[in-house]
Amino acid sequence: MTAKTFYGASWQTLDRARRQVLETVREGRGSPRRPGAVLYTTSRIKSPASACRKLRQRGLAPTAQAALAHLRDTVGVRVICAFQDDVYQMARYLEERPEFAVLQTKDYISHPKENGYRSYHLILGILDGPGKGATVEVQLRTIATDCWASLEHQIKYKRQVPHEGLVREELKRCADEIASVDLSMETIRELLEGA
Repeated sequence: MTAKTFYGASWQTLDRARRQVLETVREGRGSPRRPGAVLYTTSRIKSPASACRKLRQRGLAPTAQAALAHLRDTVGVRVICAFQDDVYQMARYLEERPEFAVLQTKDYISHPKENGYRSYHLILGILDGPGKGATVEVQLRTIATDCWASLEHQIKYKRQVPHEGLVREELKRCADEIASVDLSMETIRELLEGA
């Protein structure tokens, strides 16, 4: 079953919300922000299988109506930035937009998860525009932390991970090293811009 079939008449609103947030990010790439701050974006509407799995985990009926009522990440947008300060600038830009209501923020950059995950999450309610009424989860991260998160995600969803404890320790070590590299790269950029 496709997402369009699963969500029915609501799919169009979800897709409009997805495109609206992407367009807002595209507009926010310009002045006064540093050109090239946003490297790329990805987006998706949660698949029926993923939505139903999440609903079952929460003890809810695996239906489109339940997904629309109870899941805030039915629409997801990922914004990949060059540097950490770009992440925070883009987050502030989105938070200040009058067409969005910030329903929730989670700063996993300043407060990483125990496994080392670092990202800035926003749950936006669309107040005005083509996606009005939908909610969108926006994840903002650097290119380095996106690389780590993609690998960790693949490992997490494998059924059998040999030496799982060692793998998790190594992932945490890598996450800490990547955070250090992100800070070093930002320092280098600041030195070059100051020259």
